[in-house]
Amino acid sequence: MQLSKFTDYALRVLLLAASSPDRNTTIREAAEIYGISHAHLKKVVLLLSKQGYLESMRGHGGGFRLGLPPEQINLGALIRATETDFALVECFNPNSGCSIASKCILPGILDEALTAFLQVMDKYSLQDIVLQPDAFAFGGSCG
Repeated sequence: MQLSKFTDYALRVLLLAASSPDRNTTIREAAEIYGISHAHLKKVVLLLSKQGYLESMRGHGGGFRLGLPPEQINLGALIRATETDFALVECFNPNSGCSIASKCILPGILDEALTAFLQVMDKYSLQDIVLQPDAFAFGGSCG
């Protein structure tokens, strides 16, 4: 199983915002720090803002910051909010063309594994993984 790039970027954006809660971070800054496309991060920040994970401000001095305290951002809920497809194999899809889908027990095992993964992620919040600001190079400097 692999999380989508969108979820990966969402986690990175939230980690960056949580590391310096007293400052706004720009999408351009985040894109430079992570070496990620500005356009991709813009979509991530938009979704995270719509869902209340981030606050975003436009104009001079704008950017984004956490919209919730880090202890209120549950990692399992975040993954559920950002992943669009939990079909680990083709037969999870109701229109699967698999000829053994009706008899195969593998989907049940994979579903159990997915449930266990999400239950583990549900135990943690953003607060559990926050990094110090010096882990990021803000504008070429630390902090």
